[in-house]
Amino acid sequence: MAKILGVKFKNTAKTYYFAPQEGETYIEKSGVIVETAKGLEYGTVVFGVKEVDDKEIVHPLKPVVRKATEKDEKNIRENEKKIPETMEFASSKIQELNLNMKLIGCEYAFDGKKIVFFFTADNRIDFRELVKVLAAKFHVRIELRQVGIRDETKILGGIAPCGRECCCSNSLTDFCKVTIKMAKNQGLHLNPGKISGLCGRLMCCLEYENDYYAEVYKKMPKLGGTVGTPEGDGVVISNDMLKLVSKVKITKDDGSEVYKDFPVDRLRFNKGKQNAEDDDLDKNVSEDMKKILD
Repeated sequence: MAKILGVKFKNTAKTYYFAPQEGETYIEKSGVIVETAKGLEYGTVVFGVKEVDDKEIVHPLKPVVRKATEKDEKNIRENEKKIPETMEFASSKIQELNLNMKLIGCEYAFDGKKIVFFFTADNRIDFRELVKVLAAKFHVRIELRQVGIRDETKILGGIAPCGRECCCSNSLTDFCKVTIKMAKNQGLHLNPGKISGLCGRLMCCLEYENDYYAEVYKKMPKLGGTVGTPEGDGVVISNDMLKLVSKVKITKDDGSEVYKDFPVDRLRFNKGKQNAEDDDLDKNVSEDMKKILD
């Protein structure tokens, strides 16, 4: 068994494990200084010291150097206050140098000896002159890091279409592969405006319950398909994936139409035939849909 301490860093939802100092007690949400591959960093305690099986961690664990002091907390606050002015200066220089890049954020290293700028761009950017200008201004090491469009939303944050904070900036630890088939499994309309997030890509939450919907989808009739019911053949209008119920339109002999709900186990249809054409869905989408898959 190994003793660990759970720590999070700014702008991340992932919890990292560190080796606590022997006999030390750590309070949740308090600050700590830890050793990382980037050097010393400030983090926030997510959970106190606990023991876990050695198989659950990757050895060797980086150590907790010390609890954050008032001076450490003050340095962090001062670095935060510098960010708006730093961003404004960097943005103005990007315009002066006519660089085709979008600056989305920056952060100071804990010791204040390095500034990391995050940006997006359609192509590779020669930013060597920009680095020289920034280094001359701030007299610290400058690092420019190009990120993807999903990372941009993760850094900037925002309110998702569901009305909650974006998953990527609030709770998502790693980006998962999201496909059109996941939206199809859940019975969602394949409208880019309905199934894409603030980043313009498919919403990350489509993956959360995909295992359940993928299994249920195999049991449900296809929308618009013909099925047999206890009251005659009809056309499927909608499916309730949670209740396993389908709404079917039945045309009577006199031409009248009735709509009724039937449990899926009371319907007759060829599951293999109904679902076969969906197997290559991601390969046969419209140009608009391809944009949110790129």
